[in-house]
Amino acid sequence: MSFSAEEIDRYARHLVLREVGGQGQQRLKAARVLIVGVGGLGAPAALYLAAAGVGVIGLADADVVSLSNLQRQVLYATADVGRLKVDAASDALNALNPHVQVDGHALALDGSSVDAAIAGYDLILDGTDNFETRMAVNAACVRAGKPLISGAIGRWTGQVGVFAGRPCYQCLVPEVPPDAETCQAVGVVGALAGVIGSMMALEAIKWIVGAGATLEGRLLIYDALAAETRTVRLTPDPACPVCSGYG
Repeated sequence: MSFSAEEIDRYARHLVLREVGGQGQQRLKAARVLIVGVGGLGAPAALYLAAAGVGVIGLADADVVSLSNLQRQVLYATADVGRLKVDAASDALNALNPHVQVDGHALALDGSSVDAAIAGYDLILDGTDNFETRMAVNAACVRAGKPLISGAIGRWTGQVGVFAGRPCYQCLVPEVPPDAETCQAVGVVGALAGVIGSMMALEAIKWIVGAGATLEGRLLIYDALAAETRTVRLTPDPACPVCSGYG
C-alpha cells in the first residue's frame, strides 16, 4: 500500500515515530473502525482517527444535532443543528482528510441490528450514553471476536477501557444500574468529552499499529476535578452470560 506525496507530508509526524513509521501508517490506512455514537465521545474520537489516516471510519448514530450538543460535541457547528449527525460528521471528516472514507449509518443499534453493523469493521469504539446499547454492542463484539474500546463520562469523571474477549464490558457492568445517571440529568463539563474521546482514539491507534501497552483488561478512570487518574485491572466474571463461554 503506497502513499501519495500529499499523504507523506500529511502524516509526516507519524512516519518519523519509531512506533508508527511507514508500516504503522499503512496499518492505519488499511484499518476499518466503527464509532457507535457520534456524540460527546465519538465526535473527538472521529476527528483524531480521521486525522491519523484510518482508511475507513463508520459512524453509527440515529440522532440529529441539537443546540445543546455544541457545548461538547466539537465536530459540529451551529449551522448543523437539525441535521443527522452522521451526515454532518461525514462532511466535517471528509473536509479534514479527503483520503479517509467515511460511511454513515443513521440507525440506532440494538439486538437485531448490531451484528450486521459491526460485521465490516476491525475495531469498534462505543461512546453511547445508555447501558442497553453498550451491552448490545459488547455482546456482538464478543460473538464476532472483535476488540471494543468503550468510553463513558458524567459530571467531571470519565473512563476508558479496552475489551477483547474476556473480560468483557458486561463483566464490569453485569446489569443495567437501576439508578443510572445521564449527562442530560446530571450534566457534564464539555472539555471532559474531548479528553476521554481523545483517549479512545489514542487506544485505537495503539491497537491498530501495535504500539505500547493498550488498556486491554484494564479501566482508566479520570477525575477532572482532582486532576487524577487511576487504572484498575478487570477480572473475568466466571458467570458472565456474554463471555464465559469464550476463551
